[in-house]
Amino acid sequence: MAAEVTIATPFLVMLLVFVGVVIHRGVDARIRIDDAAHQAARAASIERTPAAATAAARSTAASALSQFGAACASLSVDTTTGGLRPGGTVSVTVSCSVDFGDALILGVPGGKTLSATSVEPVDLWRSTANTGSRT
Repeated sequence: MAAEVTIATPFLVMLLVFVGVVIHRGVDARIRIDDAAHQAARAASIERTPAAATAAARSTAASALSQFGAACASLSVDTTTGGLRPGGTVSVTVSCSVDFGDALILGVPGGKTLSATSVEPVDLWRSTANTGSRT
C-alpha cells in the first residue's frame, strides 16, 4: 500500500496544480474582462456623440485588455448609447474568446468565450453636442 501511495502522490499533485492553473487563468480572464467593460463604459459615457462613444469604448477595451496581457482570439465590443442624453445610461458589452492552449507546457485543448457588461450613467448636468444652428 505504501508503494502505491508513493507512486501515485506526485501524479495527483501534478494534476491538482494543472487544474489550479487552468482555473486561475479563467478567473483572471473574467476579472480582466469585467474591468475592461467598466473602463470602456466610462470612456463612452463622457463622449459627446454616439459615434465617438462607440469608438472610445472599442479603443479603451482593447487597450485595457492588452495592458493586462489578456490575449483575445477575437474581441467584440457592443455599445448602446441611448443617444447620450443627460441622465441616460451607456451600456458596453465586451466579449473575448480566450484560448487555454498556452496555459501550461502540456497545453489545454479548447477555449471559452467570456463576456461582461457594464452600465455607466451619463452626467445629468453635462453639455451636449451642438447639432443645430445658432439663433
